[in-house]
Amino acid sequence: MGDRRYTSTNPNPVIFQRGLEYKKNEERNYKITRVSARRTRLPAMHKKSGIEIETASNALEDDSVIERLSIKDYLEQTKDLIKSDGGPPRWFSPLECGARWENSPLLLYLPGIDGVGLGLIMHHQKLGKIFDIWCLHIPVMDRTPFIDLVQYVKKTVQSENSNSPCRPIYLIGESFGGCLALAVASRNPDIDLMLILANPATSFRKSPLQALLPLLEVIPEQLNVGFPSMLNFITGDALTMVITSVKKGIPIQQTVQELSEGVAALFPSLSVLSDILPGKSILWKLRMLQSASSFANSRLHAVKSEVLILASGRDQLLPSKEEAERLGHLLPSCQIRNFKDSAHTLFLKEGADLVTVIKSAGFYRRTRNVDYVADFIKPTTSEFRKASESYRWFDVAASPMMLSTLENGRIVKGLAGIPFEGPVLLVGYHMLLGLEISPLIYEFWGEKNIKLRGMVHPRLFEKELERCLHGTTPFDIMRILGGVPVSAPNFYRLLSKKSHIFLYPGGSREALHRKGEEYKLFWPPQSEFVRMAARFGAKIVPFGVVGIDDMFDLFLDCNDQMKIPYFKAQIEHLNGGRRIRTEATGQFAKQVLHIPGVMPKLPGRFYFLFGKPIETEVRKEELRNREEAHELYMHIKHEVENCIGYLKEKREKDPYRSLASRILYKAIHGFESKVPTFEL
Repeated sequence: MGDRRYTSTNPNPVIFQRGLEYKKNEERNYKITRVSARRTRLPAMHKKSGIEIETASNALEDDSVIERLSIKDYLEQTKDLIKSDGGPPRWFSPLECGARWENSPLLLYLPGIDGVGLGLIMHHQKLGKIFDIWCLHIPVMDRTPFIDLVQYVKKTVQSENSNSPCRPIYLIGESFGGCLALAVASRNPDIDLMLILANPATSFRKSPLQALLPLLEVIPEQLNVGFPSMLNFITGDALTMVITSVKKGIPIQQTVQELSEGVAALFPSLSVLSDILPGKSILWKLRMLQSASSFANSRLHAVKSEVLILASGRDQLLPSKEEAERLGHLLPSCQIRNFKDSAHTLFLKEGADLVTVIKSAGFYRRTRNVDYVADFIKPTTSEFRKASESYRWFDVAASPMMLSTLENGRIVKGLAGIPFEGPVLLVGYHMLLGLEISPLIYEFWGEKNIKLRGMVHPRLFEKELERCLHGTTPFDIMRILGGVPVSAPNFYRLLSKKSHIFLYPGGSREALHRKGEEYKLFWPPQSEFVRMAARFGAKIVPFGVVGIDDMFDLFLDCNDQMKIPYFKAQIEHLNGGRRIRTEATGQFAKQVLHIPGVMPKLPGRFYFLFGKPIETEVRKEELRNREEAHELYMHIKHEVENCIGYLKEKREKDPYRSLASRILYKAIHGFESKVPTFEL
C-alpha cells in the first residue's frame, strides 16, 4: 500500500498515498474518504500537558537530528499529488509534521503558479512543531478563476477564525500565493492574519513572463513556448541548488564527481515538471497570475494585517527586491528580509530555514497579543552556531575573563559561583553600546548550559525601528536568543518560569552614556525589581564589567549630536517621543536612544565579576516592606560598584591585558586555549 504521506482537510478529504492506485469515483478520479476535516488534518496530534509541551519545544533545540527533505523529494512527492489529479482545489496536511505545541496557530500555505502545494517541503518538520499546517493544492487541469480561489481561502479563514477567535492565522504566500494572501487579507480586515510573502507576484507587470502572454496567445500549445521559463520558475534553478550543496574547499575532482552524482540523482525526477505545467495550462496560469497581480495591487490599501516580506536577490522572474521595498512603503505594518543569494523559489533553497526567519523577525505568536515568554522558541544548535560565528571574532578581540564569587565569599575563575537552579537575577552595569551582552550570553551557554533571558529596551522590538535603520536587522540575533522587552508583566513571567535573567537598572542611560561618564551607574532612585524578585525567591547576583575604555573612545555623544540639526532630527525620529519610565526625573530621565560616535582602539580585555548571590527566599515577608526592599536595592547597587572597582584595580596587573600578548599566548598554546589573567 505504501506510506501515507498526506491527509486532506476538506469536508470530503482526499487521502494521498505513495504507490497507491487511486480508486475511481463516479464524480472524481480520486479516492474519497468521508471523514470530517477536524479529525483528519493531523491524526498524530494528541492533547498535550504542560510538561509535554515543553518537551516539544526542546525538540527544536537539536535540529541536527532532523532529516531535511530536498528538491528531489519535492519532485518525487509531486508525482503522487498530480497522479489522477481531478477535482477542485483542496487543502492537505503533511503527516511528516508530527505533533505540535498545544494551541499552535493555523498556517495556510498558498503555493506559486505550479499549484502543487509542496513548496514548504523542506520546512514541514520544523514548522509542524509550532504550526497546524494546511497546504493548498490546485490540480493541474483545474480552471478555478482567481476570484473563486480568493473566496475559497476566505471561507476557510472565516471558518477557522470562528472556531479559534483568539489565535492568529498565518498565510504563507509564495509568488502567486502572495497575491492570493494579500487579496484574502484585504477582504478580512477584522480577522487576525499574519502574512508571510515570499517574492510576491504583485510585480508581475515587470516580469519577463509578461512578455510570454502575447506569444502564447498566437502560437500553438504543442510548442510549449513558455516551458523553459516555467521550468526555472518551479525548480528555482535546481542545478544551482545542487552546485551550492557541494562543500567548499574540497579537491576539484571530488567536486565534479559530487556534482555529477547530484545531477544524476535529480535528473530522473525532472520529467514531472512537464506534468506540473503542461503546454495547455501555461497560458491559463499566466493569465491568472496577471489577474491576481492586478487584483492584489488594487486592494493593498485594505490590508491591515502584519506582513513579513521575504525577497530573493537573484530572482530571474520577478524584481522581488524592488517590489519588497515598494510594498514596504504601502503596507502599514510590514517587515522585509532580503536573501541576496536566493533564486525565485526561496523555500526550496538548500540551507534556508523558515522557522529561524520567523523567530528572528519576532513574527511568531499563539494569541492575539504577543507573549515574549510563552511564545519563545528556544534556539536550535544551528542557530546558536551561526550566531556564535560572529561572536568568535569578538572573543578573540576582547577575550572576556569571567570571575564569580562562591557562597563563602571566595572569588574564582569561571562561573562556578552562579546558581544553576532558577530563578536567578543578574543585576549589573551596562557598558557603552551594551557590548558586554554577547559575552554574557555565550559564556553562560558554553560553560554552564544556561540560556540567559535579557530585559531589553522596548523600542528595539518595534517594527518601525527597522525602517529608521534603513531596513537592517541588527536585533534578529537578540530575538532568537530570547531578549524580552522591559516591562513588569514580562519580568513576572520570566521569574515564574524560573529563568536566568539579566537586568540593567541603568538601562540605555548607562549604555549610551556621555563623555566622562564611563563606569558610572545611573540607577533610578526607587527600587524597581527587588520586591518582585523576592516574591519568587529569586537569587540576585550583582555583577560589574570593565574594558570598554580599552576598546573605544567616545568622541560624539548625545549632547554633541543634539547641537547638530541633522543628528538632532534623526534622534527625535528614532525615539518617536516615547520614554520607558515616564515618572523618572533628573539625569536618569534622559534615556535617549542614539548611535554614539566612537573611535576604535587596539582592543584591551573585558573583565566580569559576579558577586556573591543574595538569597531572597528566606526574606520574602521582610522584603514586602518597601523600606526593606529599598535597603537591599541600595546594597545591590553598592555591590555592583565594588565589583567594578575591584576589576579596574586588578586588571592593571594582568599580563595579558593587551591584544598582542593574548595573540602570542594563543599562537603558542592553541587558538581554543583560555588566556589566563591576574592572580586572585
